Amino acid sequence: MRTRNLDKNFWSAMANHLPSLDLLRGFEAAARHLSFTRAAEELFVTQSAVSRQIKALEDYLGKSLFKRMNRALQLTEAGQALYRTAAAALNQVDTAVARLRDEPASRMLTVTTTVSFASLWLVPRLAAFRKRHPGIDVRIAADDAVSQLARDQIDLAVRFCEPAFAPQGALPLAAEEVFPVCAPSVANDPRRPLKKPEDLAHHILLHLDNAGARWPWLDWTQWIAAMNVRDLKPAGSLRFSHYDQLIRAAVDGEGVAIGRTPLLRRLLRNGQLVAPFDNKTVSSRQYFLLVAPASARRPDVRHFTEWLIAEAAADREEKTGRPGSPAAAKARR
Repeated sequence: MRTRNLDKNFWSAMANHLPSLDLLRGFEAAARHLSFTRAAEELFVTQSAVSRQIKALEDYLGKSLFKRMNRALQLTEAGQALYRTAAAALNQVDTAVARLRDEPASRMLTVTTTVSFASLWLVPRLAAFRKRHPGIDVRIAADDAVSQLARDQIDLAVRFCEPAFAPQGALPLAAEEVFPVCAPSVANDPRRPLKKPEDLAHHILLHLDNAGARWPWLDWTQWIAAMNVRDLKPAGSLRFSHYDQLIRAAVDGEGVAIGRTPLLRRLLRNGQLVAPFDNKTVSSRQYFLLVAPASARRPDVRHFTEWLIAEAAADREEKTGRPGSPAAAKARR
């Protein structure tokens, strides 16, 4: 009993002297890129979140890990020492988890992506995949925070980022266009016609909370500025914490939203939403497909990957007005 208590006290003391894994992952990414911004892009968090992680780790260690210069970062000696150790340790953990994940005991195919892509694009198409492959069980892990594929036992990831920050080996799925959308009843309201961007002054605009800070490409301010519309004051505004909620409100006629393709092509195609203007802006971000190396040889992963690529290709074909193309027909079978 005394030995057991000593072991318990030892491991408790060790846990109290180790920083959290999230802090180490944030530091490792920042040290590898020598950029808080690029680390934030990779980890799908804000730049300020990475900065806070580094500050917390430096406070914990009582040492500076970076030299913060004008528009540049440099590792201190302590930072270099920690980076070498942290990078090696995290790589070993990821490798070990990947090996365990590759054991045949678990056959569930797990896909991670953002909440909006899952709810608006992927989930409505899953019935087609299940029809073609009824024996493959699929788990959708929707989260706006980035997942580590090996650590979180993820087989496939659909990620939304700048092409420069796409993980190595990621396959491009779809580009993005941004433009206002609304229900047909809103667009066709004879009292408040939507003919030009300036007409938005007579309508309620639907906003995503903190879009300007966290996702500037989803902010009305960006689109209005791109259209060179000055001093636009809408009739009102509604704010939402999630993009799929915002789009549900647009479908219900609650106001005008910033729309995004490919997420909304299905709703535009079936007439639940319309784009009142021809004015569109092209986002610098794209959707990418990433396959976990440990899962790449599995037949179920290969089937899902091929199906997802075909669906994205068919979606692009339908955008160009060629829904009956061979690629579209093959994907829909």
